[in-house]
Amino acid sequence: MPPRVLICDKLEKPGQDLLVAAGIEIDNRPGLKGAELKAALQQADGCIVRSGTRLTAELLDQPGKLRAVVRGGVGVDNIDVSAATRGGIIVMNTPDANTISTAEHTLSMLMSMARLIPAADASMKQGKWEKGKFLGSQLTGKTLGVIGLGRIGREVARRASLGLGMKVVGFDPVLSPTALGQLGIAFATQVDDLLPQCDFITVHTPLTPETTNLLDQRRLALLPKGARVINCARGGIYNEEAVAEALKSGHLAGAAFDVFVEEPVPAGHPFLSCPNVVMTPHLGAATVEAQLLVAQESAQLLVDYLTRGQIRYAVNMVALDKAELEEVGPWIDLARRMGMLATQMARGTIRKVEIHFRGELAAKPTRLITSAFSAGMLENHLESVNIVNARVLAGERGIEIIEQSNTQKGDFKSLIKAVIHTEQKSYTVSATTFGNQYLRIVQIGAFKVDVPIDGVLLIFSHEDVPGLIGRVGNIMGEHGVNIAGMNVGRKAQGGEAIGILNLDSVPPEAAVAKMLEHPKITSVSLVKLPAMGVRPAWLG
Repeated sequence: MPPRVLICDKLEKPGQDLLVAAGIEIDNRPGLKGAELKAALQQADGCIVRSGTRLTAELLDQPGKLRAVVRGGVGVDNIDVSAATRGGIIVMNTPDANTISTAEHTLSMLMSMARLIPAADASMKQGKWEKGKFLGSQLTGKTLGVIGLGRIGREVARRASLGLGMKVVGFDPVLSPTALGQLGIAFATQVDDLLPQCDFITVHTPLTPETTNLLDQRRLALLPKGARVINCARGGIYNEEAVAEALKSGHLAGAAFDVFVEEPVPAGHPFLSCPNVVMTPHLGAATVEAQLLVAQESAQLLVDYLTRGQIRYAVNMVALDKAELEEVGPWIDLARRMGMLATQMARGTIRKVEIHFRGELAAKPTRLITSAFSAGMLENHLESVNIVNARVLAGERGIEIIEQSNTQKGDFKSLIKAVIHTEQKSYTVSATTFGNQYLRIVQIGAFKVDVPIDGVLLIFSHEDVPGLIGRVGNIMGEHGVNIAGMNVGRKAQGGEAIGILNLDSVPPEAAVAKMLEHPKITSVSLVKLPAMGVRPAWLG
């Protein structure tokens, strides 16, 4: 029997032709739902979805023959990747196909908004000639802020700078200043530093817990009066209510949105009553060329996998056999958490990471563990990061990763030490495992500690003086935050020290601000990690 592919959403003919030419049977039934969709999935070896079909855990819990899913596009938020992984289903995407079209749409929105083209067009079609009403803004010489400099963000920045004569200032938490300089982009170390410089701002990040409401009321207020904002990335990165209020107050002169929290946009959405908003119905990839590329890339991924076993652009699979996974799985989990910790503690952009393996661990397949650290470091900032592609993505962003091994034992049978270098400072984090379940931080900076590396951590540098720890506890209590555990590391009584709280919930900003008012507390880092035992989808 030839392999069978279910096409769940519209797929252009060149993609279908590629499948047929490879001897693959096509089940082309876009729009299937519920039990019909589940039955069709169970009879297929692979399937292709776009944004219209949602593959839920319920649809994937008994996958039948299904071995691979391809998402035509970048985001996989309409696929339950964890459920697919549990069912042994490979999930792949097409990260390159939409780049040019989305970048061009972003610039089209930018120019339409700046020159009031949609409103002028609507006025003309009503038989009016209101030349004096539509006074636009010239782009040459203006400053465009770009938050997120992946494939699309870099293409937008390049075209705005070279083609429109704009000054471009960029922020990307995992792209080095050197790499930005090579792109001809000025560098901002924080979003808050970027915003006051911008006449226009565009975002090109994935939607993650860290980027949800990234541009809220407080940050929008940092933009100069009369600035304009663009979103062709993901609905939810801007707080839409805050944008509407800033438009109505006159603080923002305009907005251009292609994506929304709820799609289709519901009646009563605040943007619908704002005359200075340009809106399009998620058209970033809606060009003939992009649709053809997506269709061809999607089909080719399945042809390669179903006929030759080749896997490309997988978002959830690790090339480990069962024995190897059992041997290094806990260390892969630990390294990923260390990477997440490193990027949340970092002051400035990470430029280089040295990962040292010591003891028995040094004789194991450490390349996978290093890749897991890289994945943890990047996953809150980029889409579809996993153990397969993380080191490549880190290299593209100018982050040098150096791996060193030493089989000689120290204080522990096995240890991972990461030395993280930013343009502002360098610091060290060391961790180990106790058994296969207990993952622990044993060193931060110069201080020895013993802390579970899971959940919410509040890490604060301070001077070792009486009463300080009690004051921190009181602050947490005053804000309704329960302390699950606490550890203090110090070198000498009365000297520099570090405190780490394991918290049951995320403390409000007011609690952190109150801590920083204490004259003996020098810095506070809030770190959010997965709960104990929760592994990434790509690890299974």
